[in-house]
Amino acid sequence: MKQENTSSNYFFSWRLIFFYAIIALIFGFFIYRLFDLQVIRGGIFLTQADNNRTKEINLPTQRGIIYDRNDFILAQNIASYNIVITPANLPGDTGTIDTNTGDVLAVAASIQEIYRQLGQLINMPVSQGEVVDATVKVFKPCDNDLGITQIVAIADTNYPWQPMEIKCDVDSQTAKIVSEKAIDWPGVGVEVVPVRDYPTGNLTSEIIGFLGPIPAESEQLYSDLGFLPNRDKIGYAGIEDQLQDILGGKNGKQVVEVDVAGKEMRDLAPVVEPVPGENVRLTIDTRLQSAARTALINEINYLNIYAGKVVASNGVVIAMNPKTGEILALVSYPNFDNNIMARQIPEDYYNQLISDPNKPLFNHAISAEVPPGSVFKLAASLGILNEGVVTPDQLIIDNGAITITEKYYPNDPGTPRQFVGWLAMGFGPIDFVHAVAESDDIYFYKVGGGYDDEVPNGGLGAWRLSTYAKALGYNQPSGIELPGEASGLIPDPTWKRLTVKENWAIGDTYTATIGQGYVLATPIQVLESMETVANNGILMKPTLIHDILDPSGKVITPFKPVQVRDITKDPVITVYNGNLDTGQKKTVQPWVIEELKQGLHLVVTYGTALPTFKDDKLLATESAGKTGTAEYCDNTAQAQNLCHPDAWPRHAWYIGYAPFDDPEIAVVAFVYNGGEGATVAAPIAREVMDAYFNLKSGTTTP
Repeated sequence: MKQENTSSNYFFSWRLIFFYAIIALIFGFFIYRLFDLQVIRGGIFLTQADNNRTKEINLPTQRGIIYDRNDFILAQNIASYNIVITPANLPGDTGTIDTNTGDVLAVAASIQEIYRQLGQLINMPVSQGEVVDATVKVFKPCDNDLGITQIVAIADTNYPWQPMEIKCDVDSQTAKIVSEKAIDWPGVGVEVVPVRDYPTGNLTSEIIGFLGPIPAESEQLYSDLGFLPNRDKIGYAGIEDQLQDILGGKNGKQVVEVDVAGKEMRDLAPVVEPVPGENVRLTIDTRLQSAARTALINEINYLNIYAGKVVASNGVVIAMNPKTGEILALVSYPNFDNNIMARQIPEDYYNQLISDPNKPLFNHAISAEVPPGSVFKLAASLGILNEGVVTPDQLIIDNGAITITEKYYPNDPGTPRQFVGWLAMGFGPIDFVHAVAESDDIYFYKVGGGYDDEVPNGGLGAWRLSTYAKALGYNQPSGIELPGEASGLIPDPTWKRLTVKENWAIGDTYTATIGQGYVLATPIQVLESMETVANNGILMKPTLIHDILDPSGKVITPFKPVQVRDITKDPVITVYNGNLDTGQKKTVQPWVIEELKQGLHLVVTYGTALPTFKDDKLLATESAGKTGTAEYCDNTAQAQNLCHPDAWPRHAWYIGYAPFDDPEIAVVAFVYNGGEGATVAAPIAREVMDAYFNLKSGTTTP
């Protein structure tokens, strides 16, 4: 009996111990969890709780204004009015959602009446479409097919205290009516947001550009800079793109306390005010820009009417001050209307632009790489005189055509190849200045690549030609403040071996000397070459920026011309021994530039441009220039079956400056497939120069 009691007591004790152990484990677990929540992870939860009660509001800044040199506004911010509804401020229930279908089940009668009146005013249905998921976070206000009821239901589910855009970009009269209805329509209001406006539209759109949403691949970059994706916009072209850092400003920040419904209660920190973007004054004269654009379009239209079909549809005009590099006008035609893309980029309009074969979004002034033709002869002219290939008075015979033996390697027996000039009968014996004035191809063939004993030792040659071309600005971007600038191409024997897989031949030198063959240039580079000559050897960096101003209008970065090089003082010309680079550099002698300027003056007073300028008393005696007619056969010409042997299509070029003795303006005019430069491009340049001097004297305003 005693043994049974002992066993029973032992069993009872074991069960008691087990029970206490369980109790201890349970309490231990809760103590551990309490310690974990309060001590170990307490800071994390405290931060989360603090985040739940705080809200950081990104305050948008104001983008800087863009002016022309005369303070005419080219880009500004104007007010746009959005109709918004704050669900929490509406009278009564905003509606309930069927969780199965997403339909709005009920809306208070008073709210329904507000929706009805508002819908009539802004021409929007009260109820339309189905809300699949009212808790959806990715929702585009003003860009959907829903009615007012459905949009407000989404807003009420997600952000009841946050105004939701119902209708965007309404007119000011509608916005005024909604504001006046504030008492009768609680919860309905007007949101004023700035949008970009371009008063000059497509007159300057290739310069100014336009704005667009922050692209997905750049969201992190701009978020780090304080911008808000899906709201803020950035520059997509032109000055808006290139000077984004200057124009964009800096957003502000407001930290507020919110309740569980998202209602703002109070500020938790001092408000960081937005910093507006700086203003930019350009070198462009809008009046001269208008004159240049009008001259180009009128000439293209006249050319097409005369031909009885569309032969030309795009071109370029650029005017600059050669002494400072200031761009006074820059026209790339056709272009686009940036006002259409001010609020959003319409898909149909954008598709229309990118499908246009004339590439309106492509800035032909700085990005089109085309053969320059005879305007390129400025580079060869400097080279042949500075290298002593010929003297200015030396006569070269032009009988209209020459035949050479084309060879690609030393033991190549060669094949005959004929080169003809633009004047079939030739000019006979001709000196340097008259060869420039008449744009004599045979003269430049011979001095560029050599010809028997008349011009021995291979003439100037490909290597020396390339170094003089590069000294004038070819084969490199100008550095103008526009995105997408191309470099062009100045070929040489090494380039051809690597790219074309062929050796260089004398015919390649002949064609390169007159700006044909593999030579490619942009219109801004062609203008740089004339700028350098007009400025007695000094190449100034082309610029569109005159100065930078703060929001009050005070100049904070004044204009300062940038000299790239002075080819008469800076050793930039490579010295060659035959075809070998000696590693030495030299300058261009001033008398060489002066001799070339005399030839360019004769172009207007005696040569190829005389018919265009002879009736203009001022420019006929006070300007200089060079005509150019460049054969081409690009993809567009091939698609139109225009490339026929000995009858290729041609681009029209003209470069000129005035006054001759003290240049104030240099102009390049280019018409794609325009034909003769003397008859098509030269009249455009003349009109631009006339407009400049008329504006200067105050006699007329384009």
